[in-house]
Amino acid sequence: MGQITPNGPSARRGGLLYTGNDWNFQVIRDCYDAIEEIARTELGLETYANRIEIITSEQMLDVYTAHGMPLGYKHWSFGKRFIGHENAYRRGLMGLAYEVVINSDPCISYLMEENSATMQALVIAHAAFGHNHFFRNNRLFREWTDPSEILGYLEFARGYIARCEERHGLRAVERILDAAHALQNQGVHRHSGARKLDLKAEQQRARDRRAYEDSMFNDLWRTLPTEDAPGADHQAEDALSRRRLGLPEENLLYFLEKHAPRLASWEREIIRIVRMVAQYFYPQPQVKMMNEGCATWVHAYIMRRLHELGRIDDAAYLEVIHSTSNVITQLGFDAGGGPSFNPYALGYAMMTDIARICTEPTAEDRTWFPDIAGNGDAIGTLRHAWAEYRDESFIQQFLSPKTIRDFRMFRLRDDTSQPYLLVDAIHDEAGYRDIRRSVALTYDPGTFYTEIEIVDVDLLGDRTLVLEHRSRAGQLLQPNDARQTLNYLSSLWGYGVILKEIDTQTGAVLTTHTANVPT
Repeated sequence: MGQITPNGPSARRGGLLYTGNDWNFQVIRDCYDAIEEIARTELGLETYANRIEIITSEQMLDVYTAHGMPLGYKHWSFGKRFIGHENAYRRGLMGLAYEVVINSDPCISYLMEENSATMQALVIAHAAFGHNHFFRNNRLFREWTDPSEILGYLEFARGYIARCEERHGLRAVERILDAAHALQNQGVHRHSGARKLDLKAEQQRARDRRAYEDSMFNDLWRTLPTEDAPGADHQAEDALSRRRLGLPEENLLYFLEKHAPRLASWEREIIRIVRMVAQYFYPQPQVKMMNEGCATWVHAYIMRRLHELGRIDDAAYLEVIHSTSNVITQLGFDAGGGPSFNPYALGYAMMTDIARICTEPTAEDRTWFPDIAGNGDAIGTLRHAWAEYRDESFIQQFLSPKTIRDFRMFRLRDDTSQPYLLVDAIHDEAGYRDIRRSVALTYDPGTFYTEIEIVDVDLLGDRTLVLEHRSRAGQLLQPNDARQTLNYLSSLWGYGVILKEIDTQTGAVLTTHTANVPT
């Protein structure tokens, strides 16, 4: 692995940065400096400090399996994922990304050593400046993540779990990790009232918790009323205990960490580690399209400017065009491209369209986008959008009739009571707005996060945990998946679990899933 911290002298001005496909570290440094100059002076990008590392294809596979992070704790699922990716790669069933970039400070960009010199330059523009700027400036990342602390926290997590394996055994640790991983998508705070993660403080609190293990046990479990206590006292104790539990609670891992009666302090800490990491990654799916669109637009702009300035030759620029075209390809509906969109394709198309609207608006653009049409500040408009929107709101605000036409979007209504599909939104005034709302809805976090809450605990009886799933439009959980996940939840809770699926419109219970404590 080679590592470069781009802080050397400025690249020599004028002339080609390289010729051919071969590269060395000086070529990469020169490319970085030339790219940085354009990024700073022409695009006004603001980034974290960059760290660029050159890795092999096998190391890139390893990064894949660790969710793009440079270090982390061990778990069998990561090895399984590595073998699956490796087999597919060796058989030619999948390719490897040209890069992986990490939302940390400094921002780490991994470049594959097999890349050509042109691809290394493109990746630097894409990751070290496009993604980096987006990480630093987008509101979701600013409010939810602490990039200066994530690497230190991951190192702490790896060391802590390794010590638990030595002290308590691999099987015991694996049992907790398996269950926590199964629940990690339901282990995050999703609302703005949640405070920003302070990962450095989390490490200190972990040390404090280990020093006072008994303090993690919730007193409510040994203050339950006895069988011969008066009924009125039962009700008072029950009401007090429910208030202390803070129900309803959407963050299942948080509830288990704080209130599960049978967990040891080290088991609670492992659950906390899993939910802290899950919380850190929470913003990323909400801005996937914008993040990739930003990075692609930035690298396309910078590489075009390098060509115009004579820093790369025609052959290199043709390679840039070929690579970018592959990345932004959007399959048509009949070819399996719908209803999902390639995030690179839609993001890049919308950002290119915004630049056009700002500089060369049509009458249609002036009607649809009066605030930005013809303002002459394409880059400033894009920087504002990158900072203030997530995918859903970005589409709702900026998806234009032209982009809808370019992508040949339409909307199908599938009424199961009818023997046909109905195209109910086409390329007219009403259709454009309906299509835009429908596309935005597919990026609404509420549609891809299952809404499950803990709503009750049978404190006076067998301590059964009661959850509710708010079902949208009759969309029920897959029974086998629900059963397996509830088994994991029950194993952490230590008692039985009931999950009721509730119709959001009527409040009726559609179905019920149960799980007992595994023996």
